[in-house]
Amino acid sequence: MLKAPVGTTRMHILAWLREPALAETGATAEGVAARFGLPRPVALTHLRLLTAIGLLHATPLGGRVYYRCDEVRIADVARRFEKGW
Repeated sequence: MLKAPVGTTRMHILAWLREPALAETGATAEGVAARFGLPRPVALTHLRLLTAIGLLHATPLGGRVYYRCDEVRIADVARRFEKGW
């Protein structure tokens, strides 16, 4: 799912959200849309999918939803792929 044609966008989103400036606070759909030049609904679709598969946490705060990486889940998925999952 991450390697599908639009999966590269998802991989870029995950990498961006892991940067130190965002790792703790996360980013909103608007922030992701602006960073990657996507319409907000497209950014939101990517974020919701990544949340649904457990790679992101969604946290409502001040009327917005902030998305952060779930580092434990990402590490688990990486280990499974390394083992030839």
